[in-house]
Amino acid sequence: MKPVIGVTPDFNAGDRKDMGGREPTYFLRARYIRAIEELGGIPLILPLVAEPAARRRLLDGVDGLLLTGSGPDLPPRLYGEKQRYKFPLVSERRADFELEVIGQARRRDLPLLGICGGMQAVNVACGGSLFQDIGAQIPRAMDHRQKTKAIYVSHAVRVAPKSLLRKVVAREKLMVNSSHHQSVKTVAPSLTASAISPDGIIEAIESPTQRFLLAIQWHPEFLFDRYEVHRRLFEALLRAARRTRA
Repeated sequence: MKPVIGVTPDFNAGDRKDMGGREPTYFLRARYIRAIEELGGIPLILPLVAEPAARRRLLDGVDGLLLTGSGPDLPPRLYGEKQRYKFPLVSERRADFELEVIGQARRRDLPLLGICGGMQAVNVACGGSLFQDIGAQIPRAMDHRQKTKAIYVSHAVRVAPKSLLRKVVAREKLMVNSSHHQSVKTVAPSLTASAISPDGIIEAIESPTQRFLLAIQWHPEFLFDRYEVHRRLFEALLRAARRTRA
């Protein structure tokens, strides 16, 4: 049977002009859904329910999780800091839901792939912190918001040997796209960094103890249909989810 992958959407609580204006709205790029469906899974967009029992019930029905990216940032209070820069923040509803389901997924050993903002959520949920703005806090860093479209790669990352990510991509280096202004600062105690960009920015984290918990800073949903190495990320999630289903 095809594995069911729960996919987290973005949420506009009524204050985002780019997502429905004042009308509360769910939003998700179809590329995430395409990647799961075309590579052999059944994508299930998860409603951001508030009740803990409802969240557990949702996870009872999936074999893996895909945490998607988000334009706005996680509130810095979630990792013990005050907001230093005036960037939009993720809705409390989404942040609360994702941090909770990450914890539940870890307790269940449910396969999880985090992408961009999803990677940052994984790190914060596990006790890590973030750079609130790369350009302001790391003067010699490259611009991680590429000027070209996300279907093109823009810089390399070096993949740690013996890591889960190295096993998945089977490469020491790979080219990625880049569309973020935040990044992991302190890696959560239970996680390890598994990819680094040339300027030292952490581009992937993973759990050495979970069956499959991998989070990456780039966007393979824009690349999977043109680059096999990025397709392997979704395929690895689906393989792990099939074992959950079995």
